[in-house]
Amino acid sequence: MSTPTQNASSSRPHRAARLEDRFNALVARKLAERGWVPRVEPYTGYGADGWVRVMARTLLAPPDSEPREVAERDAASAQRAVRGWRSFVTAQVPATEVEVQAGSRRHVLRSDRGGYIDQIVESDLEPGWHDVTLTVSGRSITAPVLVVAPDQRTALVSDIDDTVMVTALPRPLLAAWNSMVLHENARRVVPGMAALYRRWNEANPGSPTFYLSTGAWNVAPALRRFLARHGYPAGPLLLTDWGPTNTGWFRSGQQHKRDTLRRLLQELPQISWVLVGDDGQHDPQIYGDIAAEHPDRITLVAIRQLTPAEQLLAHGTPAPAEDDDVAARAATPLVVHGGDGNEIALRLIDAGVL
Repeated sequence: MSTPTQNASSSRPHRAARLEDRFNALVARKLAERGWVPRVEPYTGYGADGWVRVMARTLLAPPDSEPREVAERDAASAQRAVRGWRSFVTAQVPATEVEVQAGSRRHVLRSDRGGYIDQIVESDLEPGWHDVTLTVSGRSITAPVLVVAPDQRTALVSDIDDTVMVTALPRPLLAAWNSMVLHENARRVVPGMAALYRRWNEANPGSPTFYLSTGAWNVAPALRRFLARHGYPAGPLLLTDWGPTNTGWFRSGQQHKRDTLRRLLQELPQISWVLVGDDGQHDPQIYGDIAAEHPDRITLVAIRQLTPAEQLLAHGTPAPAEDDDVAARAATPLVVHGGDGNEIALRLIDAGVL
């Protein structure tokens, strides 16, 4: 049984990453002196026949807390408004061993310098939704994983910011406001998008939905609550870490999206993909390039057209960027546009694919 390959990285971190590591080590030491203990924050994973991708993060928690107090599994937290900055107040624990039980297979994984676990492991889980158990220091919690059936032929990848919810994320000050200050419930849903995704799933039974964003993993619980609250189909979140890397101060959001799409294409070779994004930044360019690389794998690209006001917030002008033309990069996929999910649905109905 072969599993998908995993990306290699430089062994020597950038100076900024080393400074971050020293700061995090100081915080972790002080909290450990106060009795704080490691816990696992689970993220939604996915897999296929014989393997699953396990994603989680090891963090410190007060000694009297229980695993159920992780925000996204706490029913009370799921119902109350939470200011975004609370998601970023965390103390990660690097190099921590986590026991993973995936079906009858047991694995021991080790978190990286940011406390993250993102690894492919062998599994004997059948297609569908399952829970894998993650245990650290005797404290266990479950993480959902979606195992894609070998006969599944289509899947949908959706951007998040300005595609399923309005955030005006690309502008740095507004990004900070939306991510760290606003209550979760203040974020606005894009009309019709949840209904569009549900209708697509009904027309394509078993089709998984993946949510791809340049947002930080810190906001994963809040994003999952937002998607569930507004009726979006459940699916793995594919986010990133905003902090320093082995090569620089910050990660490239565009490169994260390109790498993730290419990884999905490699891991699920039988799938033809539907890509949904918006024209506020780089989605049309990225999707067009991926479609040009894999003309037989991308069947549909749907682009939400931002309003002039949203465009102005996104990149400083009231019109889309000149290079945001999917068809100019790849002629193979069907490309539809609309101001919201309702308009996109009408375009798909007119095209005979919905």
